This record gives sequence, C-alpha cells and structure tokens, in this order.
Amino acid sequence: MKLYKISFIALALTTGVTSCNDYLEQEPPSSLTPENFYTSEDQVQAVANRFYQDILPGHGGWDYGTYTTDNNTDVQAARTPSAKFSKDLWRTSQSGGWSWDNIRNINFQLGQLKTKMAEGAISGNETNIRQYIGEIYFFRAYAYFDLLKTYGDLPILTEALPDDEAVLVAACHREPCNEVARFIVNNLDTAITYMKEDFEGRHTRISVDAARLFKSRVALYMGSWLTNFAGTPFVPNGTGWPGAAKNPGYSFPAGSLESEAQYFFKTAADAAEQVADKYKDKLTKNNGVVPQAEGQSNPYLELWGTTSCAGKSEILLWREYSKSLGLNNDIEVAVEKGNIGTGVTRSLVERYLMADGKPIYNSSFTYDDSEIAKVVENRDPRLAVMLKVPGQVNCFKNVSDDAGTHWTETEPTPRITNANAEDGYITGYAIRKGMTHDRSLTANGGSYNVCVVFRATEALLNYIEAEYMLTGNINSGKILEYWKKVRETAGFTGAAVDPQVTIAATDMSKETLDWAAFTAGKVLTDATLYNIRRERSCEFLAEGLRDMDLKRWRSYEQLITKPVYAEGIHLWGTPMEQWYTDLVADGSSSSNVSQKSISEYHCPHIVNMTNNSYADGLTWRMAYYLDPLPLRQFLLTASDHKTMSESPLYQNPYWPMETDKPAEQ
Repeated sequence: MKLYKISFIALALTTGVTSCNDYLEQEPPSSLTPENFYTSEDQVQAVANRFYQDILPGHGGWDYGTYTTDNNTDVQAARTPSAKFSKDLWRTSQSGGWSWDNIRNINFQLGQLKTKMAEGAISGNETNIRQYIGEIYFFRAYAYFDLLKTYGDLPILTEALPDDEAVLVAACHREPCNEVARFIVNNLDTAITYMKEDFEGRHTRISVDAARLFKSRVALYMGSWLTNFAGTPFVPNGTGWPGAAKNPGYSFPAGSLESEAQYFFKTAADAAEQVADKYKDKLTKNNGVVPQAEGQSNPYLELWGTTSCAGKSEILLWREYSKSLGLNNDIEVAVEKGNIGTGVTRSLVERYLMADGKPIYNSSFTYDDSEIAKVVENRDPRLAVMLKVPGQVNCFKNVSDDAGTHWTETEPTPRITNANAEDGYITGYAIRKGMTHDRSLTANGGSYNVCVVFRATEALLNYIEAEYMLTGNINSGKILEYWKKVRETAGFTGAAVDPQVTIAATDMSKETLDWAAFTAGKVLTDATLYNIRRERSCEFLAEGLRDMDLKRWRSYEQLITKPVYAEGIHLWGTPMEQWYTDLVADGSSSSNVSQKSISEYHCPHIVNMTNNSYADGLTWRMAYYLDPLPLRQFLLTASDHKTMSESPLYQNPYWPMETDKPAEQ
C-alpha cells in the first residue's frame, strides 16, 4: 500500500485513489503528454493549451455559469445557502479538497520544457516557445492563488517529486501565507519575462497585461489579509497562529507584518498602474441604452453579451465558446429567464448610488423600491442597464428560430413563487449580464456566449484601493484620476463623476446592509475606504470577486453576533404584492414566499421554516475564513501514520482534528 499512501503525501491525488498501481507508477502527467513529446513549438503550445481548460474559469453547465460565482455573499443569493452560513453544518472530513493535481502537472511540464529548451531540443519560433512557457508559469500562479484563498499557508512546490516517502513528507511543510503570495508574485514576474507584449491581439491567450493585472489582484489580496487579520491566528506570528510550532522564530521578509503588508500594497499599486495607464482611455463606456430592438446597442453590455470579444480592448483575456467545436454553455437560457441558480439581493441594489452620485438616503432624487421599474429610475447607470424590468424586451434577434426553445421575449413579473429551477426567480431581481437578445442561442446547451476572465477596469480599481491603503489620502497618486475614469465609463455625468461627492454624502450608519461596511465585526469609520469597496462591488456585478473581497476585508464576522436574512424585492405592502394571486406565507412546507412579519422584503431562504437551519438568519464562524484540511492528510504524513501531531502539516484556525466536527469558533 506504499504507493497508495505516497500518492496522498505527494499532493498529487487527494481523492478517488482505488488501487496501488496508478499515478506515481506512471509519468505524472501521462494523461497530458508523454516525456518525449517536448520537441517542437506546436507541442509546447499544446501543453499550455490544456491548462486553459483545466485552470481558468469558464461558464459551467445548465445554470448561469460563471455569473453564479458570487452566490453565497451579500450580493447574490443561491436557492439554498452555503453551509458556511450555519453554525454547525460545515464539518471536518477525512477527505475532499486539498487537490494538487494541477500544480504537480504544471511542475512536471515546466521541468521537462526548461530542460529541453536549455538543450536546444525544441524546434520552432523561440518567441512563441517562450510565450507558451510563460503562460505555464502564469497557470502555476493562478492555481496557487486558488489554493491560497482556500487554505492560507501552503507547501511551496516547484518540481514534480520522486516516489520517496521522506522527500514527499518533507515537501508537505506549509509556508506562511505571505511567503506563498510572494512565490505567486515571483511566478508572475517570471511569466512576464518569458512572454511578449501584445503577443496575440484577440486576447484569448494570456498576455503580459493580464499577468500584471493578476499580479495586482494577488498582492492586493495579501496586503489586505495581513492588515485586517493582524494579531489573529490567520497571519504569521498572530496569537494562536497554528504554524508557529512548524515555523519557529518566523521573521517577515520586509521586517514586520506592517511592512510586509506595505510591500504587497506597493506591488499591487505598481502592477495595476502599468495596466491602468495603458487602458484608461480604452475602457468601454456605458451609454445607458437597454437594447429593445434591432439597431439599438450598448457597447458596455456587449462586453459580456456577445459570442466574441475580439476587438474589445478592455478585455484582457476571454474564453471563447464555439458551436462548430461543441464548446457551449447555457448563459442565454439563464439570462433570458430568472438567472437560473442565483438572484441579486436588496443589499446589492441599494448600495448603487443615485444618478447624482449620492447614496439613496441622501440624494436630490427620491429612491422608490415599490416596483422594479422604479428601482432603476435615476440610479447608477450600471444598475439601470443591468437590472431587468418587467415588460422590457429580452429577445428580438432570430425570434423565428425554432431551435431556441428556452427564451423569453418579454421580461415577466418575477416568478418568485415558482420553485422550478429554470423558470423561478430566487430574489425577484434578475440581471441581463451576458444577454445577446438572440433566440438562436436559447436551446439547452445552445449558448456560445463568451466568458470574460480579466478586464482592464479592475486595474484602475486595484490601484485605487492599494494606493489608498498605502497613504490614506484620496489625493495621492492617481486615485482620483482613475476613480473618475471608472465613473465616466459607468455612465455618470456632471458632479456625480467625482467620488468626493459620494464620500461627503455617505453616512456609515446607514450602509450596514452592505457587508463591506464592516471590518472585524465593526462598522468602518472611513467613508472613503468604504466607497472604494462600494465602487468595486457595483462595477464587478456577478464577476466572481465578491467572496474574495469580503474575506480579505474581514467583512463576514459581524454575522456571528447579528445574523441577517438575504432579501430580494420589496414584496409586502407595495404594488408588487398585487402581482401575485397565490401567495402562501405561513412558513409551512406549503409556503411559497417569506412571511411579512419577518421582513417586507422577500427572503428566499426562509420561505419554508420547517427544519430550516437558516431560520434565524445567516451566521458565521471565524474558522470559515479558511477551509479545514482533510484529516487523512495528517495520518498519511505522520511518521507512524497514526499520530496526527507528528505530521508536518497543521490544521487551520478553529477547525478540530476530529472527523465530522463543526468549527470550534
């Protein structure tokens, strides 16, 4: 059984191993390429191509694809909440997670390619070969960042390891999270030295600019994490840090935790600035048009609602789907209906500003949420074009195409009482992000809508936050220049373009529906910092960054002492109540909407209160900022394979070392 155990220790196969004669008895990436494959440019490209599929995000199957990745935050509600919002549903397990397959495959590929390149054994265009190798370094950085966000401290592996138990166990030593982030940044720097500026104009391959943007994301994440979790078990040398015994006398490379955080903020600002300066005048402007017929268009909406991003300079990397190649998704089906699998929340809708750049409670315009059509009146132009309104035309292209069977010509009143996964609306609010208005794309599996992976606007927002965290001064560097660019691109005009108008009108005591108004369980006193966070949330609607942001800002734990309900439309006591003739709201299994006595807003998670783990609201535990390591890893890496404390690994804060146990705090 040695190889069975070693395969776990080697961080190569963490689940599903059923025999002793598999992975480590073969060339590790044999499913990808044989060892003698690396001899030509096209073969090197094939290696890189595989990781686009294995590592980068894309639209999933029969749902709203990538747009559901903000589910289980304050901005989007899934039909059923995540276990992370319960006190005891999330529990430790023997296996699951902690998968290192991609890292091991990448390390093997890089080892082979670098050796062959040094020997001059790869034929073809050297610029192209270096580009593909640079992409593989990028993929290692991307895969490592996913693990960093999930587990924190990690082993740092740069090569595929031999089948030697002592070597494999030693390699399981977890390095502090900031060291892992430095390793990721270094990989991106290396990737940049290999790649050629503007290598591929369509931006379906990783570019230098995409690598710089991602570098700014990683560095901003770690600078924020170190700052907001200072003194806790989640950072090196914090009280109760579980890595202390395995990393005795640890010293930060920058000299202190504060200096280490500053290093990351500076790295983020510098990398973001390089991208922002190049693209700040090339961003796609929202013209405020919601297309309702042929001949009408909004280039901003078409960043996502298209089958090709070629020629859209703001998009630094996008994933292409193709009917001819059988690469498809169900985005059009979902966006023409109720956003299958997700619904944006009242919390999100109310944080969008009014058209004068001021919050809804302090504006010259009156905010009215009694009907969805009124919600978008005089609002942030991004919300005005993204939020679907009953009666608007969803589909006007190829409407006679019988192949499209799951389309909705006109947006209906939201079907909140319909529990059907395809036709139902979770919160009552639905967005049109990704809509092409084309019936021919609405067959099951018949969409070929693009997946945007990176866009340049993030660089401006990353710079704004990083520079402000460095200086605490809104007039520092290019903060105001970039912020105004984002506002202008969003479609704001006049005084509303100036973020200082927003900041002056902000009352933090009235912003607490937005979880980002909190850090470490306390409401922010810095309205500038909050509005930087607000701008990110409003710009990155359904782009999958929200959970990462809330975690690095430490913005979940106020739920520990004050659980909340995810809310949708203002159902009770408004004209919207009259839209429905079949409302049942008694909390029973027959109920189809939530009770008015709990909230005037529809709360999808408490429609049925019977045996409902979320009946008292969404809560949190400190442990949930990181996932627990599967317990079998400790047994397999212990010297006697029995005593978990003998493992070089350690469990994440507040997670027990027993199977099927909830977090301790």
